[in-house]
Amino acid sequence: MAGNAAVVTVAVGIFAFLVNFSLHKLEEGHVGVYYRGGALLSNTSQPGFHMMIPFITTFRSVQVTLQTDEVKNVPCGTSGGVMIYFDRIEVVNILSASSVYDIVKNYTADYDKTLIFNKVHHELNQFCSVHSLQEVYIDLFDQIDENLKTALQRDLNEMAPGLYIQAVRVTKPKIPEMIRKNYELMEGEKTKLLISEQHQKLVEKDAETDRKKAIIEAEKNAKVAEIHFRQKIMEKESLQRMAQIEDEMHIARQKSRSDAEFYQLQKQAEANKLLLTPEYLELAKYKSITDNSKIYFGPNIPNMFVQGDRDVPLSRGPESVSGQESVKAQVLQEAT
Repeated sequence: MAGNAAVVTVAVGIFAFLVNFSLHKLEEGHVGVYYRGGALLSNTSQPGFHMMIPFITTFRSVQVTLQTDEVKNVPCGTSGGVMIYFDRIEVVNILSASSVYDIVKNYTADYDKTLIFNKVHHELNQFCSVHSLQEVYIDLFDQIDENLKTALQRDLNEMAPGLYIQAVRVTKPKIPEMIRKNYELMEGEKTKLLISEQHQKLVEKDAETDRKKAIIEAEKNAKVAEIHFRQKIMEKESLQRMAQIEDEMHIARQKSRSDAEFYQLQKQAEANKLLLTPEYLELAKYKSITDNSKIYFGPNIPNMFVQGDRDVPLSRGPESVSGQESVKAQVLQEAT
């Protein structure tokens, strides 16, 4: 019994030892690749627990999520012969899970050393060698990230399809201290120049503002003057129109009055025409004779008599004509 128990214990221990070395775990976002005797096996595994033959088969976990590779202290020589150093360059990349086997087969599980780290050194030196320190450090520094990303992705499309560069971040390079101080002095002078230019622009802006204010004020005054002028013209036109209306009213009144007088005279003439009948004239004749007849008593008839403002002489006629008949004849003559 004791011997059987020892055998069982040894068997369990061996089994536990083998399980410990054959059982392995892959984290989420990783793909497992396997080597047997140094040769890469074609099968890959997904995240979770997996078994393999211990001591004969080994595995590597390859990340297939977004990762950032840091390339540090990259030397770079400019076209002018100045050696500068980029302290840190970050390359954000992602590997497609379907391309893991081919890339690991061609470039091992440490593919990023060959495809990213070494390529960064190469491309950055290529860029620096054709540009001056001024261009690399100042003028073209903002273009290094995009140029490096484009160059890396162009080579990866041919060499390792399935590996994609998302972004490249390049820090400011380290340059010799003396040159850095000169750049600082130059930046100080540029800052002064920018301040001067900004002050000049501010003065010009103030002058432009004053000019626009003056133009606006002049235009406002011109508009106000034009409005006053139009008001005066309208007042004059109103007065002229009122005077014209008054003249027309006066003419109308005069015309109405003249028409009334004309109508009255016309009607008076028509009435007179109707009144001048033979009977009426006969009546008027006798009435006039009656009103103007005078009777004298005595042996003698006066030589003249006064009627109104005129002196009417009376000639002596035959003694058979009485003074009354002479006056009657004179009155009839004046009446007709």
